[in-house]
Amino acid sequence: MAVSTEELEATVQEVLGRLKSHQFFQSTWDTVAFIVFLTFMGTVLLLLLLVVAHCCCCSSPGPRRESPRKERPKGVDNLALEP
Repeated sequence: MAVSTEELEATVQEVLGRLKSHQFFQSTWDTVAFIVFLTFMGTVLLLLLLVVAHCCCCSSPGPRRESPRKERPKGVDNLALEP
């Protein structure tokens, strides 16, 4: 699938023409879709930054100390079996 040099030059000229005219998108929908995409990417990057900050800053170097839990009996006493 070879691309001819004429097609490549036409594409380059089209891109350069859009850059010179400051018309990057063809329609309003293209602009809206790009803004939604940037918002999504910003949200994902913010969440990743928060996860990294939580992992790096909030973890203690020593082992965790958990309070000893009381032993609870499992199950239910069947009072009908008692004399």
